[in-house]
Amino acid sequence: MDPELLWSQTEGPRRGRPPAHSRAEITAEAVAIADAEGIGAVTMRAIASRIGAGTMSLYSYVPNKETLLELMVDHVSGDHRLPPGPSGDWRADLRRLAREQRAIMRRHPWLPAALHTRQTLGPRTLTVLEYALGALEAAGLEAGAGLEAFSLLTGFVAGHVSYELAQEQATVAAGRTSSELQDAQARYLQGVALSGRYPRLAAALVSASASAPEDAGPDAAFERLLDRMIDGLTAGGAAST
Repeated sequence: MDPELLWSQTEGPRRGRPPAHSRAEITAEAVAIADAEGIGAVTMRAIASRIGAGTMSLYSYVPNKETLLELMVDHVSGDHRLPPGPSGDWRADLRRLAREQRAIMRRHPWLPAALHTRQTLGPRTLTVLEYALGALEAAGLEAGAGLEAFSLLTGFVAGHVSYELAQEQATVAAGRTSSELQDAQARYLQGVALSGRYPRLAAALVSASASAPEDAGPDAAFERLLDRMIDGLTAGGAAST
């Protein structure tokens, strides 16, 4: 895939009749299909059916599904609602960014997996990256390290959302409530701890139980892990606030 061809060249005017559709329209329809039915349901035939076009005609706008996926990822990056620039409180800025990422990935469950196959960065994604790099400057990170930190933060959020979604799907498949499954897991681990075969795990479970916060829901869990992640991003060479 040629990123210059994909992002630097806008859809120009054509001779003859004006185009009946646009790349943006096709991308938006693809996102709607993926949100409702999963990424596997996104085909040129399905999109063509939704917009009332011939399947083959869509290839003049988007040459293949790989390109379409790049367009989809950048399209949903536009869902970020970030301020024009960092506040100067880099931890608060990164928390805000990570929360935005999590919300977007949960609205578009196909996105975490799509990020692993993305080959290039589109204009909306670059805007988010610019915000993150500005925030990380206040943490004392030079630009190269800032790029790595942004990648690590995004990877953390994508992995966490993938886990959340998988757990929710498992709960539905099991036909039990989340609390019922958590209680069953707790009973199992208690038995494991009492067996004496895993003393370090037993100690960790005791410690976790003693320090468990009152709010142990998914949002609180994300916030705790996010704080650990942010601490690790700048360990050993950046300023702390």
